[in-house]
Amino acid sequence: MYRVSAKLLVSIALASALLAGIIVACGQRILERRGVPVEATAIADPSVATDEQNNIEIYRTYSPGVVNITTTGYQQTIFGPYPSEGSGSGSIVDERGYILTNYHVVQGATQLEVQVENDKFPATVAGTDRDDDLAVIKIDPHGRRLITVKLGTSQGLEVGQKVLAIGNPFGLQRTLTTGIISGLERPLRDPAAHRTINGAIQTDAAINPGNSGGPLLNSKGEMIGINTAIQPQGGGVSIGIGFAVPVDLAKRIIPEIISKGYVSRPYLGISATTPLNRRIARQLNLPVEEGLIVGTVARGSGAAAAGLRGAVAREDIWGNVILQQLGDIIVGVDGKKIASTDDLQNALQDKRPGQTVEVDIIRQGSRTTIPVRLSERPPEER
Repeated sequence: MYRVSAKLLVSIALASALLAGIIVACGQRILERRGVPVEATAIADPSVATDEQNNIEIYRTYSPGVVNITTTGYQQTIFGPYPSEGSGSGSIVDERGYILTNYHVVQGATQLEVQVENDKFPATVAGTDRDDDLAVIKIDPHGRRLITVKLGTSQGLEVGQKVLAIGNPFGLQRTLTTGIISGLERPLRDPAAHRTINGAIQTDAAINPGNSGGPLLNSKGEMIGINTAIQPQGGGVSIGIGFAVPVDLAKRIIPEIISKGYVSRPYLGISATTPLNRRIARQLNLPVEEGLIVGTVARGSGAAAAGLRGAVAREDIWGNVILQQLGDIIVGVDGKKIASTDDLQNALQDKRPGQTVEVDIIRQGSRTTIPVRLSERPPEER
């Protein structure tokens, strides 16, 4: 019979524990290299975890679900089409390979490549929503299980709340920056599309070119927004004012984008509209000083069926445009005042195709109300 000292037993126990830890760590690395996900580390309660530990845990858990998107397209030059490249970020939101990003990241792209950690995959556009600057793209993970970014909510946010941004600024993959919510309900204007995203989240977390489409996370690691734009300065570098599309907008449209490839939006059937101002109103001796002058009415639209009228003009022999008939002036929709294209967009945003709206107009100096049945926005207008 052998006698073993207590000190030796303790040494053996410690060695065994150390060896077991090494085996587990090596096993995890092997599984990660083979693309088999390891159970994500739970995020500690941010009210008790240190700020540094909270940052580390969120990054370790969710950064594998943030991808780098490289786009290839063609830019028209005087020498003909010229290939151009762009980059952005995205969040894996479905294990089947669906990735949420910005519309402007994939706009005009003829080829997409997505980098998930160290692996690259070709991607296709599943659908887009230009109004909210959102898009969903798709990769085939070839059996690899993907880490997804958890969708939270943009309701109940507070100025001063901690946020984290993960993305690929200037191509630097999976970069983490932190900050706070600096403002809420900001209107984010897209001058190219003449549309405004309402309710954008303002943050001072550093967002730079390449961050577009990546997640803005709260201290629980939940996505509350999609990083979209920065306040421009020379060189397009962050000056501490960035904006994110609220995640609740994305949650509402992702299923429709995946199933249909687009978001079904209401269409009144008018275009080439001009906001009325005091100067124009006085020149034309109009009874109102605010409204939206209808330029053209689309054939077959609800506006055309209801009898809305657009402007009529002709050219004289010298090429001058002479206005023969002023278009109807829209001053209200379902009781909401209309003075701009943004007002009209906001009045229709909660409507659905097939619904009827009451449109208040000024025609030949008189006010009248016309019911218009909304149709679905045609492809060329999406």
